[in-house]
Amino acid sequence: MPDELSLLERLVAIQSVSGEEATLAAFVEETARGWGLDVVRDETSVRVEVCGRSPGATLGLVSHLDVVPPGGGWTRDPFTPTIEGDKLFGRGSGDAKASVAAMLTAARDVAQAGAPERGRLLVILGYGEETRHTTMERAVERAGRIDAAIVGEPTNLEFATAQRGLMMVDLVARGDQRHAGYAADGEFVNAALVMARDLLRLEGLFDERTHPVLGHTIATPTMLDAGVSRNVTPPTATAILDVRSTPDWTHEEIAALLRSRLDSEVVVTSKRLVPCETPAGSALLASARRARPESALFGSPTCSDWVFLRHLDAIKAGPGTSRRSHTPDEYVDLPEVTAARRFYATVARDYLDRGDR
Repeated sequence: MPDELSLLERLVAIQSVSGEEATLAAFVEETARGWGLDVVRDETSVRVEVCGRSPGATLGLVSHLDVVPPGGGWTRDPFTPTIEGDKLFGRGSGDAKASVAAMLTAARDVAQAGAPERGRLLVILGYGEETRHTTMERAVERAGRIDAAIVGEPTNLEFATAQRGLMMVDLVARGDQRHAGYAADGEFVNAALVMARDLLRLEGLFDERTHPVLGHTIATPTMLDAGVSRNVTPPTATAILDVRSTPDWTHEEIAALLRSRLDSEVVVTSKRLVPCETPAGSALLASARRARPESALFGSPTCSDWVFLRHLDAIKAGPGTSRRSHTPDEYVDLPEVTAARRFYATVARDYLDRGDR
């Protein structure tokens, strides 16, 4: 079995639900050191470095070691990697341990080939990415200068050149608590109706700006709450909005538009996951397309640690399918993992050895 696949088996077998990554992080450190690579493991990440023979740019290969809890519905043990044909089943197999295995073995390949002519290849594997407590922001701060990065998430090795942001908003509608029998009097406000009208106003609210890759910003109600009793009008009604933003809107602009168009109170509860996009004229994307010309470009609807690398020349690309992430019987197609190993190593050599940036 190829090294990247046997490594992936070991990674999946070590449980690493968010907050419980220590054992896996130690294993990754030990493995990389055994290959003769330079490794730093701390409370932010495991970082594996391959330095070139002369100074130059730094390329980051960035992913995460944590996985979501297995949940229900599995027909296999989620932490016993199972190979059936060309598929490896197990929690985290695609999201994102396939990327981790491919990135680590690619770094070893680059080192064993004599290291890059110039620059530095840096693998950064963070913790807690599946939660609000991701360590990647601090890991990037400790990594020193980084010029470009590939974010390893399941994309079927297609190239995400833009990623939606995530903004969480609470809507609070206020009204009068009264006996429902007197609703025909029309002398009081029903908070449920205020909320209902506001939710209808969300449709098409952000259509005036269209991003060329991601389309429109979308605000989706995901949770609703109202009511005291079946025969009492509610004094308050609340809704939670999941806002998937595009680079066309700042989160401050989104909040301002919601407040100007809705009667409910708008409370922003999270706005740190801003949208990202690959810069025009990206040298990294050019290297990626030379390495894998068959890969398509697309806009990713899901968030990732790219948000902490958004100031860089970056793309998101990795083995696996995003729609299988977090599902029962999660699996990854093994040929994609092997292809990812070749892709990451080829891009690293091409990007770092070129002097045209």
